[in-house]
Amino acid sequence: MTFARIQNTPLDMNDFAVIEQFPRCGGIGIFIGTVRNHHEGRSVEALKYTAYAPIAEKMIRQIELDIQIKYQVEYVRVIHRVGYLAIGEKAIIAIAYAAHRREAFAACEEAVERVKHEVPVWKEEFYTDGTHQFVSGCCIRKDYDEQQTHQHQHQHQHQAHSHHEHG
Repeated sequence: MTFARIQNTPLDMNDFAVIEQFPRCGGIGIFIGTVRNHHEGRSVEALKYTAYAPIAEKMIRQIELDIQIKYQVEYVRVIHRVGYLAIGEKAIIAIAYAAHRREAFAACEEAVERVKHEVPVWKEEFYTDGTHQFVSGCCIRKDYDEQQTHQHQHQHQHQAHSHHEHG
């Protein structure tokens, strides 16, 4: 079943393949993220998600494939909503089918984390006081960036040191 990973209509569980199509799977991991009415002490009225769909679609499909291989699960799918969402509406659904619950949970959790931090989907919050702002942290993996920067600096120091010894 092929469906859009980025959707501008309400997300529906019927978009996913049914577990009966995967008789070797005994576990289903499901995460549903909805719009909550608060963020960092501020009262939220609605959200707006925007994305560059062609790139976001491609990245989500690659994340699904990576996770399927990593956890040896038979089915991983993630869909993300774009547009204006009211409180309580579904923003993201991730599902993983696996032989056992442990892999299903792990695959589902990593799928959500990677999509939230890697895929170019931006979240703008609209507050009850009439103000709005884009939320920092979306599409930015600080832990990953810092680790990459540290490794990069370490490599440069090592290369400089090696050059000095051999040079």
